[in-house]
Amino acid sequence: MATIKETLSEKMKAAMKSGDKDTLAFARNLHAAVRKKEIDDRVDLDDAGVQKIIASLLKQRQDSITQFRQGGREDLVAKEEAEAKFLQAFMPAQMGEDEVRKIVDWAVTEAKASSPKDMGNVMKLLMPKVQGRADGKLVNQLVKERLGQG
Repeated sequence: MATIKETLSEKMKAAMKSGDKDTLAFARNLHAAVRKKEIDDRVDLDDAGVQKIIASLLKQRQDSITQFRQGGREDLVAKEEAEAKFLQAFMPAQMGEDEVRKIVDWAVTEAKASSPKDMGNVMKLLMPKVQGRADGKLVNQLVKERLGQG
């Protein structure tokens, strides 16, 4: 199976050949973010490392979409949504709310958490299991509910 970086490279080549300027721009943005991280940290990122970068880029896209919607800039919303969709294709399938709830229950039990003070310990156990596979806001909200803070 190809790595994310190999898949990205193939998508860039295909976009160049087909003249798909948007896809090419999205692929180049992601490639540049990955290369920057690799150069800054002097590492060769694996798929998990690349997915962390994609997750943060996706969050930026979501924040931009919210801002543009509030500003009435639907033209920019469409561009950000297209880029978010491109990035999402490199991420593992998203977990459903029920699946996230089960993992939250496990983490709360595992951390022996009983109050909102224990949220940090629960999140420490939880995040590696859901990283890139579930919306962070949803995870946070479910943990708060479970600990009687929501």
